[in-house]
Amino acid sequence: MMYLLVFAAMVLADICWAYYFISIEKRKSILAGLWGSAIYIFGAFTVTHYINDIKYLVPAVLGSFVGTAISVEYKKRKENAKNINQAIT
Repeated sequence: MMYLLVFAAMVLADICWAYYFISIEKRKSILAGLWGSAIYIFGAFTVTHYINDIKYLVPAVLGSFVGTAISVEYKKRKENAKNINQAIT
């Protein structure tokens, strides 16, 4: 069960990282600060678990990969839909 929690925490942390950078790029300081706080929370949960038991690095690494991939795919699809809508109008 803890493997799944570590995995989920890293998925969420990496999603937060993506939106943190997006918020910075858009110069939205409050939103970037909120995303930064969320990164800290999810990251701290993960780190405290794999420091105590190194086997939690596996779900942490996998969660990091999945979180980043989800964020990039979502942003790409959102931008593609926006471009299609602009081309139609």
